[in-house]
Amino acid sequence: MMDRRRFLGASAGLCALGGFGSRAGAELINRNARLLVGFPAGGSVDIVARLLVEQMKGYAASMIVDNRPGAGGRTALEALRTSEADGSVLALTPGDQITLFPHVYNKLSYAPPRDFAAVGTVCTVQFLLTVGPMVPPAVTTLAGFIAWCRANPKLATFGSPGAGTRPHFIGAMLAQGAGLELLHAPYKGSGPAIQDLLGGRIPAAIFVISNTLTHVQSGALRALATTAPQRSLLLPQVPTMREAGFPALEGVEWFGVFVPAATPAETVTSLNGAVRRALATDSVKAGLAQQSIDVAGSSASDLDRLMRFDAERWGEVVKATGFRPID
Repeated sequence: MMDRRRFLGASAGLCALGGFGSRAGAELINRNARLLVGFPAGGSVDIVARLLVEQMKGYAASMIVDNRPGAGGRTALEALRTSEADGSVLALTPGDQITLFPHVYNKLSYAPPRDFAAVGTVCTVQFLLTVGPMVPPAVTTLAGFIAWCRANPKLATFGSPGAGTRPHFIGAMLAQGAGLELLHAPYKGSGPAIQDLLGGRIPAAIFVISNTLTHVQSGALRALATTAPQRSLLLPQVPTMREAGFPALEGVEWFGVFVPAATPAETVTSLNGAVRRALATDSVKAGLAQQSIDVAGSSASDLDRLMRFDAERWGEVVKATGFRPID
C-alpha cells in the first residue's frame, strides 16, 4: 500500500504539471451542467465550487453551482447517484462524505465507489488543534496540553464540528495515543464550538485551520499542532502532529469532484482536464489561498486510489475508537 504522506505529496503536485488533457471542442457537452454542493452558500465547499465554475465555462453550454444542503453533505450525493451519467451533473464533496460516512452511518442511500466515478482531487485542508483561555497561558505545546489534561481530568474535553466527523476521530485517536480520558464535545458546526472555546467553556477544539486562524493570529487562541504531513505556510511556527510525537494523527480533508458511476470514461477525462485547467488559473489559486486551502489537483485514477485508501484507513480508525454507527 502506498505511504499516505507520499501519496498526498504526489497528489498535491500534480496540478503544477502540464498536459491537462485534450481541449478538443470549445463545448464538451451541449447542455447546461450543474455542480452539486451539499452545503449552504457561503461555506468553504460552496466557495471552492464557485471558484471552479467560474473557470470551467468552456466545459459546457453553461455551468452553475447547485446547492443541496442537508444531512451533512449527503443530500447532494444522493442526488448525484440518480442523475444522468452524461457529464451534465457532477458534485464537489469533502472526502468525509465518501470515505468516512460509510463507516459512521448504518444506512446510506449511496455506496462509494460503486455509485460514483472519481474525476479528480481539487484541494486539501488541514486541521488544527487549538486551546483557549480555560487552559493556562503557559501551555503552548501538545505535550503541555496532555500534561494539563492529566492534572485536570474533569476538564479534559475537546470540541469538534460534530460526532462522526474527521476532527472527532482525530481527537479520539489523540486520547488513545496519549492514554487520556479526553471527553468529546460534539457541536452542530464550528461556530458554536469556537464561541465556547473563546469563552473558556471548553479547553480545546479541532477544526479546519481556516476556522480558528484569525483567533490564533490575534492571540485569543493558541495553536498546538496541525494534522498535515508538513507545516502550514500560514502557521510555520506550529508543529505537525508527527513532529509532536503522534504520527498516526496525520490527516487532511480533501475535496474531490465525482460523477455518476456510469459516466463514460472519455467524459471523465475531459472533465478532469477542465477541472485541472481551472485549478491552474491565478484566480482560483488566489481564491483558495484566501480560504487557507491548498490546491491539490490530480488525475481521476489518483483520486480513485485515494478514495479507497482513505476508506480503509478511516474504517480502521472508526472501529478502533469504539464508535457506534449512527442509524
